[in-house]
Amino acid sequence: MKEIKAIIQPFMLSKVEEALCKIPDFPGMTITKVQGFGSEKCKKGVPHRPVEDIVDYVPKVKLEIIVNDDMLDIVVDTIQRHAHTGNKGDGKIFIYDVRDAIRIMTGERGETAV
Repeated sequence: MKEIKAIIQPFMLSKVEEALCKIPDFPGMTITKVQGFGSEKCKKGVPHRPVEDIVDYVPKVKLEIIVNDDMLDIVVDTIQRHAHTGNKGDGKIFIYDVRDAIRIMTGERGETAV
């Protein structure tokens, strides 16, 4: 199993979600509003300021999706194609190994829990 974390532009979320839901047996996803910055800002230098001051950070959306290995390529390709604008800040996709999954309701484990 794999975990896909994708950081995308908020205005691309509905387009990406619609495309993902067309994938047969798509398992679902968790969506979180996040803020941050890329390497461009670090090259300019970040002035020292309190952690609470997040005014200059860029709003993004983080998608978290757990898939069986055989779905990895189609899900990643779908996110990449539908989140792409061609501009800086389109986002990033990260892929992690998942050791196990447990469905709380039934106690199923592993791939059947996804």
